[in-house]
Amino acid sequence: MSQLPQISDAEWQVMKIIWAKAPCTANQVVDYLSEVTAWRSKTIKTLINRLLKKEVLGFKIDQQDKKTYHYYPLIAEKECVKAESHSFLQRVFDGSPNILLANFIRECELSQQDIAELKQILEEKTKKKTT
Repeated sequence: MSQLPQISDAEWQVMKIIWAKAPCTANQVVDYLSEVTAWRSKTIKTLINRLLKKEVLGFKIDQQDKKTYHYYPLIAEKECVKAESHSFLQRVFDGSPNILLANFIRECELSQQDIAELKQILEEKTKKKTT
């Protein structure tokens, strides 16, 4: 799949559960999301069906209970995060990572550990550029 499909915010909620707990049934997804959202079972199952149509999810039919489907991701979370990050960077910051990073660094509270990690990442990038 060359271009990953667009995943809505609500679909991301479903995918986060499936990435973490796959394979899982629709009822398991409903049980979890019902605790953290006000969504009804039908809404959650509609989101699952959208993800199936977008070919982001796959399923296997339970061998003991043919009415139960076990859902699993067809696309790795890392791939979706990378695509979403790139899309966000293009849409909001005209593709400029330095503007994005500067904005986040100015606006977010950073611990000393966060700052040290960011410095280390930048140092590693600098070393790669010089070799």
